[in-house]
Amino acid sequence: MDAQAAQLLRERTSLALDWLEADLVALKAAAGTTVTVILPALNEEATVATIVRQIRRELMSAASTNLVDELVVLDSGSTDRTAKVAADAGATVIHRDDVLADLPTVPGKGEAMWRGVAATSGDLVVFIDADLRSFSTSYVVGLVGPLLTDPQVQLVKAVYERPLVGDRQVMPAGGGRVTELVARPLLNLHWPELAGVIQPLAGEYAARRSLLEQLPFSYGYGVDFALLIDTAEQFGVRAIAQVDLGVRVHRHHDTSRLGRMAAEIMQTAWSRMAPPNGLATDIGTSLTQFERDADGYHSSSYDVPALERPPLASIPDYVAMRASGPPAS
Repeated sequence: MDAQAAQLLRERTSLALDWLEADLVALKAAAGTTVTVILPALNEEATVATIVRQIRRELMSAASTNLVDELVVLDSGSTDRTAKVAADAGATVIHRDDVLADLPTVPGKGEAMWRGVAATSGDLVVFIDADLRSFSTSYVVGLVGPLLTDPQVQLVKAVYERPLVGDRQVMPAGGGRVTELVARPLLNLHWPELAGVIQPLAGEYAARRSLLEQLPFSYGYGVDFALLIDTAEQFGVRAIAQVDLGVRVHRHHDTSRLGRMAAEIMQTAWSRMAPPNGLATDIGTSLTQFERDADGYHSSSYDVPALERPPLASIPDYVAMRASGPPAS
């Protein structure tokens, strides 16, 4: 393993239970730091309310001792009751179309995250996937711990075991299929200094707003990979920490959906490889997949969006909004 990767594992990896909420609240108050939690959500009515209620009850119950100052569910165009149940549970719900409204929205996880950052004001931003079935507020506590205690840390990635939960069996480490088949090989081959990142595609992570404002956001599922690579590029591997959250259970996608996710991640990676070693000039923009029925094989083509949102610090409306004060909730 690369020396920097080994150092990340040795010196920049901790357990969520290593961080005590009371200690972090005191550090946060002394520094005058604010914390925002963002849940990007698309049709997550079954799980989002439980997550919101836990955060409200355990991390926002008293103004003088809270760890979280702002809790936002960024609705990415849900067609179910996600927005209602999240609001009823106590979250501020913001629709993606209402953020930087002069810029037309596009589908994608990264798009929702980018607009979520734009819609909020905390100095530290924590992203939590809204489809978690195993959420604990220790996730939030652990992820902000390194940021509140080490000014060199810019980005904190979650570490966890991802069981693959089926109808009849549970595979203890079977849930990270795109990670093991795509993301990890890419890191080891092209960014070996990041080979010590255990869950490069983790949807739970925290970062300084000052970092997120400087980085582009891939529209889709490549966003997690892109933010990791770009943070290391700008600030070095020592700016990245990781926190073990234990076991993470969420819904799983079928193989076809995973294939489309993998294509987006590969495209994101290749776009960050400079020619002649990279493939930045030869990247396709679609993925063809096949299904078979009684009449034979049928193909479907899907767009693989190569576009990225520019850094928020380059968006005049965002800069003006930040200069005028925190966004209205």
